[in-house]
Amino acid sequence: MLNSLFLAVVQSNVPPTAEWTPTIGLVMVLCNLFAIAVGYYAIKNPGQGPDLPGSKPALFTKFGIPELLATTSFGHILGAGMILGLTNGGVL
Repeated sequence: MLNSLFLAVVQSNVPPTAEWTPTIGLVMVLCNLFAIAVGYYAIKNPGQGPDLPGSKPALFTKFGIPELLATTSFGHILGAGMILGLTNGGVL
């Protein structure tokens, strides 16, 4: 009984979310690229962990798996916030 009441209250306060569109995908990609660019210059000790498999551009010589996971995680947090904010603002 208490769980149903709690869910009813929570579900009535959920803001509208947008369905996936290429525009939303573009926002997420741009946020991830921004996070990678910021992380490339902000990470103090790059290249300490395992390296990325395969070839990569010379720009990313000290950019390994830990850096990629950290920056794309940050990019997804930024992207989710941007998508929710733009949706609630009526832009998306």
